[in-house]
Amino acid sequence: MTRVDFYLLSTAEETARLRVVCRLADKVFGLGQQLYIHTADAEQTRHLDRLLWTFQDISFLPHSSADDETAMAPIRLGHDQTPAAGGDVLINLAPETPHFFSRFERVAEIVDEQPEVRAAGRTRYRFYRDRGYPLQHHQLGS
Repeated sequence: MTRVDFYLLSTAEETARLRVVCRLADKVFGLGQQLYIHTADAEQTRHLDRLLWTFQDISFLPHSSADDETAMAPIRLGHDQTPAAGGDVLINLAPETPHFFSRFERVAEIVDEQPEVRAAGRTRYRFYRDRGYPLQHHQLGS
């Protein structure tokens, strides 16, 4: 059964949320796992694409767009695509629960203090809880 981890940030700064995604992506990549990052929209996908190239001074995280079916990167980004297959980890940044989440061994939900992000996170939490998925919580600083 898919394990769901909620990462709760004590800030409303959108960039902090995306930096957490980059740190998690770095960890997943370091473990040799496949990662799909489901973003809210095209703008967030583009912003995260830039961050994954530049968030560390000494390296980058190899990634590609989910709509590029020829790319074999271990990290894929998409906002309106359904991944062709499941994988190890899904990071969800969209306000809704992706219908394909159960194809992954683990889901990471990143929730910050923005009222709309927090409310959507609570809705997703209830969704997973009501269906019996194992839930973990991680309180992070800003």
